[in-house]
Amino acid sequence: MNLDPIRLKVLALVRDRGTNLKNASIAIGRNDAYLHQFVMRGTPRVLAEDDRRKLAAHLGCDESELRHDAVPPRKRRRKPPAAERSSDLAPVGSLTAGGVPAGFGRVAEIDVRASAGPGAIHEGLEEVKQVWFFPEGMIRHEFRARTADLRIITIDGDSMEPLLASGDRVLIDISQQIPVPPGIFVIWDGMGLVAKRIEHEPNSDPPMVVIRSVNPEYKTYERSAEEVHVVGRVVWTSRRL
Repeated sequence: MNLDPIRLKVLALVRDRGTNLKNASIAIGRNDAYLHQFVMRGTPRVLAEDDRRKLAAHLGCDESELRHDAVPPRKRRRKPPAAERSSDLAPVGSLTAGGVPAGFGRVAEIDVRASAGPGAIHEGLEEVKQVWFFPEGMIRHEFRARTADLRIITIDGDSMEPLLASGDRVLIDISQQIPVPPGIFVIWDGMGLVAKRIEHEPNSDPPMVVIRSVNPEYKTYERSAEEVHVVGRVVWTSRRL
């Protein structure tokens, strides 16, 4: 297994302290598979500053020992067949210098499982599956957004049924990360990107948010606003009938 020096360092520290990745994940306030995903699958590609600080304190090392000097590269993915490439999806008409149809905006559909957290998305480092083109007027007036702030993801799971079903595509505006007014947001839960209804708890100190699933089989819970990694607000959805 080809691991970078930081991941090897985490494994060595965990071994030396007589603990494991599961316990270390829980100790820093993450789900029990978080560090296993980080070390073995490369997701996230780098530890967030807060996670790095907490993990260093738990393992008894200096925070700088767990900091990557540069973001590790992703494995190169096989290019899709020519018939499936995004450029073939462009409507007939003139193209701009960047290969985008005139009068349209280019929006990336990202790989939910491969994208390494909110930091990667906001820094443009997400794994792109496909490219979609939307009319610029629709982006400005219907979505009330900038093209650069839009991403598409595919819903995976049934926690938001019947509002959103597994396989639905949603368009998210990553410039909107504050749940005022309440709405459907995409958040990073430590394992991947999930959609939830989020609303601010009035007069809470520190600020708290309520996180709900539409499906009544899933529990509603509260978290401090600082703990919730909001990626963006859902502004549009597409469903195959």
